[in-house]
Amino acid sequence: MTLEASKKARRHAVPVGAVGSLVALGVVLAVWGPELFTGETGPHGGFDPIARFLLAVAVIVLVCHLIAALLGRFGQPPVVGEILGGLLLGPSVFGLLWPSGRAWLFPAEVLSTLQVTAQLGLVTFMFLLGCELRLDEVRRHQKTVWITVAGSMGLPFLAGVGVALAAEGMIAGRFGSTTAYALFFGLAMSITALPVLARILVDLRLEDTAIGRLALTCAAVGDGAAWAALTVLLALTGLSGSGSVEAVVGMAAAFILVTVLCVRPALAAVVRRCERTPAGEQLLLPMLAAGAIGFASLSQVIGLHPVIGAFLFGVVVPRDSAAVERISKQLQGFAVTILLPLFFAGVGLSTSLGLLSGTGPWLLFLGMLLVASVVKFVGAGGGAKLAGMSAQDSLKIGTLMNCRGVTELVIATIGLQYKLVNELGFTVLVLIALITTAVTGPLMQLFSRGADPR
Repeated sequence: MTLEASKKARRHAVPVGAVGSLVALGVVLAVWGPELFTGETGPHGGFDPIARFLLAVAVIVLVCHLIAALLGRFGQPPVVGEILGGLLLGPSVFGLLWPSGRAWLFPAEVLSTLQVTAQLGLVTFMFLLGCELRLDEVRRHQKTVWITVAGSMGLPFLAGVGVALAAEGMIAGRFGSTTAYALFFGLAMSITALPVLARILVDLRLEDTAIGRLALTCAAVGDGAAWAALTVLLALTGLSGSGSVEAVVGMAAAFILVTVLCVRPALAAVVRRCERTPAGEQLLLPMLAAGAIGFASLSQVIGLHPVIGAFLFGVVVPRDSAAVERISKQLQGFAVTILLPLFFAGVGLSTSLGLLSGTGPWLLFLGMLLVASVVKFVGAGGGAKLAGMSAQDSLKIGTLMNCRGVTELVIATIGLQYKLVNELGFTVLVLIALITTAVTGPLMQLFSRGADPR
């Protein structure tokens, strides 16, 4: 046989082998598949729960990233596609089109395991968010930053409280405190998603411009203030049920003081020591990961949400360390690719667009979306204008600060967990986060026409 004939034979052998293997797989599934999937026989009395959990994770990761890649072709940041992927797997789409398939893929035991695993992703994400909280620009542009933050948070907070009080009968949870519910909703309406904003600025090539740096600084200050306010709210209301309110407030204050005054300098010394040798640098990754998870656990024990402890630990991590930067990127790769989509899926599985059936819920959602978008835009843009920025730059700041993204989802999840909002209120907040994030990029491109981004 000639060399050319041998190559041709091998080319034909590949599809023949592939077809044969598929036929064999089909025969095996036809003969033994019903027993494996329906649970008529087998040691577990059903499809293995570990296998089903792993299959659910694989489906979630694949769907979220496929939707993200698809929407990326239209200029959307990955988080929009990942959130939408989680919604598609929820009761509104997957459950509506194939209820039995959704019930098989996401039974109660799988959902509980996914929720626990998603908490690990959420803790890692909040730790990384704390690491990204850089306030260097505040000293350079104090007046502009503080006026812009006051406008971008103050007006939406007041509007959120007003809307919450007006719609209390429709979206309030079962916690029972109108004050806590209204304050929470005000915080939820005033948030800006720092990591998503950073990604949008990179996509638009604005990360190194004055506008980009100012927007990131204002978002960092605003997010820090929002998480501090949420910490105080959870402590004062005793939402976690971990002892009396006085005990929770005292332990939370001691926790923060010890972290800032003791853990921060000790962590800086440890990082400097570990950077001196390759072996020491290798220890930084497990040390920082363990620290973030440990702080999250301690925060939960105190009576706060775990994300607050993880965020606080990230805030005190040294900023001037190249090793810490590399480790953050390593953690970000795994957390964003695998763990965070599980959180998005959990959000999607808790979100039901069917709750918007009827004129009342739809009017409520559209009204809240309008208030959230317009008030945030006017507050941030107006603050920037009052601080002396040009009209065009003020429009850009107002647009960028309106991006709510993942941070809003975290806030909404906390509200649902502690029964500050009901399922309808949660769904409204999720949709507001999705829509305001999706329109940020296109609006920025619109306002940037005819201007040099540099």
